[in-house]
Amino acid sequence: MTELTLPQGVNVEGELSEGFEQILSEDALAFLAVLHRRFNARRLELLARREVRQAEFDAGILPDFLSDTEEIRFGSWNVAPTPDDLQQRWVEITGPVDRKMMIGALNSGADAFMADFEDSLSPTWDNVVNGQINARDAVRREITFENPDGSVRTLNEQIATLLIRPRGWHLDEKHITVDGEPLSASLFDFGLYMFHNAAERIARGTGPYFYLPKLESHLEARLWNDAFVAAQDELGVPQGSIRATVLIETLPAAFEMEEILYELRDHSAGLNAGRWDYIFSAVKRFRSRAEFSLPDRVQVTMTTPFMRSYTELLVRTCHKRGAHAMGGMAAFIPSRRDPEINEIALTGVRADKERESGDGFDGTWVAHPDLVQIAREVFEGALAGARNQRERLREDVEVEAPQLLSLDRSGGTVTEAGLRLNISVALQYLNSWLNGNGAAAINNLMEDAATAEISRGQIWQWLRHGATLDDGRVITSDLYEQLRDEELEALGGDGESRYGVAREILDGLVLNEEFTEFLTLPAYAYLD
Repeated sequence: MTELTLPQGVNVEGELSEGFEQILSEDALAFLAVLHRRFNARRLELLARREVRQAEFDAGILPDFLSDTEEIRFGSWNVAPTPDDLQQRWVEITGPVDRKMMIGALNSGADAFMADFEDSLSPTWDNVVNGQINARDAVRREITFENPDGSVRTLNEQIATLLIRPRGWHLDEKHITVDGEPLSASLFDFGLYMFHNAAERIARGTGPYFYLPKLESHLEARLWNDAFVAAQDELGVPQGSIRATVLIETLPAAFEMEEILYELRDHSAGLNAGRWDYIFSAVKRFRSRAEFSLPDRVQVTMTTPFMRSYTELLVRTCHKRGAHAMGGMAAFIPSRRDPEINEIALTGVRADKERESGDGFDGTWVAHPDLVQIAREVFEGALAGARNQRERLREDVEVEAPQLLSLDRSGGTVTEAGLRLNISVALQYLNSWLNGNGAAAINNLMEDAATAEISRGQIWQWLRHGATLDDGRVITSDLYEQLRDEELEALGGDGESRYGVAREILDGLVLNEEFTEFLTLPAYAYLD
């Protein structure tokens, strides 16, 4: 078995497969230890601050724009100029850091590829370390994959610009400890990628680019910025080499968009409308308020009032500060067998991208290579070939706090079909995640942790508040358990794959009196 040389205070508990010692070198681990010792205490303080804010929400104190940062919102400043290879981001494809999928995404014809260590990756030890190996090889254009028929996939001459999404501040990497503490998963993913690739990316005329998930405040953005400054100093690369796009995918962050851009202004590449996590955040943060319960998740669209307000404010905020505004995910997976499903869904995808481009977004996300061309056509046409539309300042947009909080104007109903769908999706996704696959194709949609979070979050909220179905029945634990058993049986039952564990986790998430912040927290205990 491969052995590592460990820096003082660092322990690696994960098994070491072939090649892991190159990524987990002594110098790389020492770099991670520097980041941990400098920033982990602040990370934990900020996570505790989230709990304090949640208690305020539960007590009826609603979020608002900050009074003590008005000078930032009303001041005159811009983010740093955008690097040339991030000027055009009409279409970005996302996916996990699996070797085959990375090659496909980089070759897809998209302008950029967000390689994901977060919601679409099941963070097994093998997945996260092999993901770093794959990223290293992709940066050097050495990544290949041998198909079962013996043919070899390689990178095209022209490939998408690579961005990396590390895991959120709330997650630990349990396989590495520093001074007896679990290492932050964010610092693990960011730090290893930076250590092995920052200088190489700069030498190739680009830079280390990132997406930052799950931020809830500008203070969390400040922590990232401080980590960027420290990492660049430690590695001897120029300050400002890093560029980061922040996903505005939590409701509290929607009230601090300008402040988030300001904290990252020397490293900012814009904001992204992380629509699915945003819906989950709305459910989670207002879980105690029955009047804010949402209808079936399929009825919560981007034209729902609170979602519409958030996306329009995002575009205005970004363009006011010279930053890119990136649209949300098209999660549809085209069917190889049913052209009718494809026609209906692709019409919807096109309409969604037309809405985004019309609202002023500079680009958008897709989950499948077959959607790249549709998104590209829409944005190329809407922008008349321009690389972006940051000059559209959207000064016509005026969004106040009540509009961001208008969940009670969402309309719609709660149906048995919606409850069943939530149960089935949550079970299927948890089963997939437990088996090491964090991007699960379910009902022609690419489901990741965010959509599974919506599903289980809604079930918990409907149960707590005794939501009424459109047929008059009240959602109770008995009804949930009846439908859960029926949906589980349709999937093969407890004995099929890891559905027994998936059921156990889901029951704990939705039947517990306390709301669990993220489903990945209890589920992570079941991963190797």
